[in-house]
Amino acid sequence: MRPSRLHVERAERRRIANIARLTDAMAAPPAGEATRLPGNAIVALAAATCGTAASMRVADPLLTRIDADFAVGLAGASHVITYFAIAYGFLQLVYGPVGDRFGKYRVASLATAGCALTSLACALAPGFDGLLAARFLAGATSAAVMPLAMAWIGDVVPYHERQPVLARFLFGNIMGFGLGQLLGGVSAQYFDVRFPFYVLAAWFALSFVLLHFARHTDPQRRALRRAGGSGSVRGVVRMPWARVVLVTVFLEGALLFGTLPFAVTHVHRIYGLSITVSGAVLMLFSLGGAIYAGLARTLVHRWGETGLARVGGSLILGALAIIALPSWWPVAVAGSILAGLGFYMLHNTLQTNATQMAPDQRGSAVSAFAASMFIGQSIGVAIAGAVAERAGTLLVLLVGGVGCCMVGWGFSRLRMRHHASH
Repeated sequence: MRPSRLHVERAERRRIANIARLTDAMAAPPAGEATRLPGNAIVALAAATCGTAASMRVADPLLTRIDADFAVGLAGASHVITYFAIAYGFLQLVYGPVGDRFGKYRVASLATAGCALTSLACALAPGFDGLLAARFLAGATSAAVMPLAMAWIGDVVPYHERQPVLARFLFGNIMGFGLGQLLGGVSAQYFDVRFPFYVLAAWFALSFVLLHFARHTDPQRRALRRAGGSGSVRGVVRMPWARVVLVTVFLEGALLFGTLPFAVTHVHRIYGLSITVSGAVLMLFSLGGAIYAGLARTLVHRWGETGLARVGGSLILGALAIIALPSWWPVAVAGSILAGLGFYMLHNTLQTNATQMAPDQRGSAVSAFAASMFIGQSIGVAIAGAVAERAGTLLVLLVGGVGCCMVGWGFSRLRMRHHASH
């Protein structure tokens, strides 16, 4: 039984590689055009996605401070996360086809400029209702950057170069999650709820300048300006395997990213650590992701997609249980690192499938993927907030861990069936 599974997984990896190579050959640029990847464009896109990831997570350590400043309760304070996630999720359905139509790099660049303005609006919001409105707009502008950047890389980078490029690009997103947690924690303890949004506004403004510079000075600027064609989310959703991937990432978003915002509060309460230190502990989630980025090639070769999904889901369960159950606070540090490692094992497997769901309309496919994840997150945060107020954050973390483990093992089994059916 064990050799048979290994044989099937190796055959699966070879088949995916052959399909990707064929797709790259069909989508290759005309003869005479440069094919060297513009490194400055990748750096600029990574900086922009770092900002969107930080904006997504910056409110996690601020929940208790928002409750204290505006007297809205923990569940009410969590709406600053929910509103962002709702806008982020639903706007994917718009940005994907728009990016396919008008150019993914161009739309991502303009959205980065919008992020600077909406972050400034969060900082200048006159009250809690104004902050909610500004966070909704921030989610709406952030929605374009990460998925269109990934889709653009998938379009312009040959398959044999794509994995290391995506690993380097992913590092910006990983760092953004950690920096957002840290920035929120420092602001909650030493500044106020407005300070981190001023910082984010400046970061996005700088990222836009880098994107603009890369677009107009890189020798491949003509390729960057080319639109990738047309696409539709409806066409992607009609594909049976695409629906499996979209439902899986919806559940992952609801169970993990609906849970993580309350992990900072949980560590703060059970260990008596400051919000800043608690945020720093959870920031190490990003270190686990960085470890994965460095080991991705080896891990993919060793376990394949199905193995990574199983191991990733199991690691998330163990990590959230370590964080949830009171022991010694350095143990929570190890749990945070393991949670990041497990998440990126599972999520990168899902991302890989998303980029191959519809290569001819990759912007729409990756955007639909991101939409499913963040719609799931918005629902998960709302449910977890209500549970946290009534039953405590311990239950929230444990349920999230068990659910993520089930998602990982379930997707692994479905992936094996999908491969067997083809």
